[in-house]
Amino acid sequence: MKRVILTFSLLFMGFSASAGVLSCDDLKAKIEKKVAGKGVKDYPMIVVSKDTQIKGRVLGSCEKGTMKVIHQKSVAAKPAEGSS
Repeated sequence: MKRVILTFSLLFMGFSASAGVLSCDDLKAKIEKKVAGKGVKDYPMIVVSKDTQIKGRVLGSCEKGTMKVIHQKSVAAKPAEGSS
């Protein structure tokens, strides 16, 4: 009986761990939905390799930790000089 319980426990842990893996598209969609719910319209995100050094805020990792989703702040257009 103990073996049966142990076997099912190990199987359950294996399935629950694999269920937590998100694809990058799913993660981006989840983040976009959350951000849109707060009223933000333009929130640029890119997906890069985990080893890529790029300026921006890491929002999460995907594809079993091999990729990461990064938010890069958009640069606001500067007003032309001399305009009122």
